[in-house]
Amino acid sequence: MNPTTLSKTRRSFLQSISLGTAALGIGSAAFAKDKTIQGFEEAPFDPNASKAWKPVSDRRMRVGIVGYGYCRFGAAFSFQDHPNVEIAAVSDLLPDRRAGLAKACRCKTAYPSLEELVKDDSIEAVFVATDAPSHARHCIEVLKHGKHVACAVPAVWGSLEEADQLLETVKNTGRKYMMFETSYYRPELYAMHRIYNAGGFGKLIYSEGEYYHYAAKPLPSYKGWRVGNPPQWYPTHSNAYYNGVTGGRFTEVSCMGMPSVTDFLQPENNPYRNPFGTEVAMFRTSEGGMSRMTVSWDTPGDHGERGRVRGQRGSFYNQYEGQEKNLPDIRRPALPPGVRPGGHGGSHGQLTNEFVHAILEDRQPWIDIVQSLNMTVSGIVAHMSAMKNGEWMKIPQYKLS
Repeated sequence: MNPTTLSKTRRSFLQSISLGTAALGIGSAAFAKDKTIQGFEEAPFDPNASKAWKPVSDRRMRVGIVGYGYCRFGAAFSFQDHPNVEIAAVSDLLPDRRAGLAKACRCKTAYPSLEELVKDDSIEAVFVATDAPSHARHCIEVLKHGKHVACAVPAVWGSLEEADQLLETVKNTGRKYMMFETSYYRPELYAMHRIYNAGGFGKLIYSEGEYYHYAAKPLPSYKGWRVGNPPQWYPTHSNAYYNGVTGGRFTEVSCMGMPSVTDFLQPENNPYRNPFGTEVAMFRTSEGGMSRMTVSWDTPGDHGERGRVRGQRGSFYNQYEGQEKNLPDIRRPALPPGVRPGGHGGSHGQLTNEFVHAILEDRQPWIDIVQSLNMTVSGIVAHMSAMKNGEWMKIPQYKLS
C-alpha cells in the first residue's frame, strides 16, 4: 500500500471511528430519554455498502430463531433479511414475545419452546438468543438434533463443566458452532485483526480491552439472571481485543475486584453472592505477552467496548503506527443487499453473514467453539481469582483435536 493510499485509508478509518463515537454520544442521550440499551445504537445504513458483495451460493438455508427477551436479540441480527436465509420457525417461552418475534422475522411458524423447535427436521441451523445461563444447555440441545448453532454471548455461564460438555458435543456432532461476539466486527478490532495477520504487529507485548455497561437498576432478565452477575462472567466484549485480534489464548490470570456501591450489586442482594461491580484481569497470553481486560457495571457515563494493542513491530490505538508499510485492506466485508449493519458498532449484520457463509462454504466460522470457550472461560477463572484476592490461576485450554 503506497503512502497516498495509506493516508486515505487512515482518514477513512478515523472518519468511521468519529461517526461511531458520535453515535455513542447520541446513544447516551437517548438512553436517558428513551431507555435505549447501551450498545444497541444502530449504525448508519448505507444502501451502497452492498455493491461490492458477491454471493457464494444461491441456496437458502432454513433457520430457526429462539429468544425475544428485553434486548430482542432474536430479530436484531438481520437473519430475516439475508438472501441465503429463510426463517423457518421462531420460539420464545412467552406467547406475546413469541408473536413479536414471528412478526419481526416475517415468519408464520412458531413453537412454544426451543425443545419443540429443534424437532423440526426441516431446520438446518438455529440462532440461540435466550438467557445467558441457558446458552450452553440450549446449544447442546440444538447440536444433538443435528443442526448448526449460533449463540449470543457468552458461550457458558460460570461453569467449566458446561464448557467441557459443549466442546465434546461440537466434536461428536460435527456441526458448526459460532458465538456472536460483537467486538470482532467492530471496525477497529477488525482492522487490528487484519494487520496482525499481515505481520504488522509481530507478537503482541501488551493488549487492553474494556467493557463498560452501567445501569442504575438491573435490566429486566429471565429469572433475574442479570441481577448482580459477576462482571468477568460476561468477558467476551473485552477479551476479544486479544483473542479476536490474534486467535491466541490466555494461559493464566490474576484478577482484582472493586466492591460495588450499587444496592443490587451487594452480595446479599444478588443470587451469585457477588460483591464486585468492576473486575480488572491481568492475563498472560499464549504469545508470552500481557493483557489487561476490564469489565464494569459500576461506572456511569461513557460506555461501550474498546481496546488497543502494542506489538514488537507496531501498535494500534485508533490507527496503526509501526514498521509495516504494506498494510492490508482493513475494511469489513460488504454486506448482502438488505442486511442492516445493526448495533454494537455495526457488527450485527457482519456476524450473521459470517455464520451463513461458514455453513454455505462448509468451513469453520471465525468465532468457532475454540475461540468462544477460550474467550469465555478465561473470564470465569478471572472471577475465581478476584474472589481469592488476585491469586494467580491457570486457565483451561480448549482445542478441537
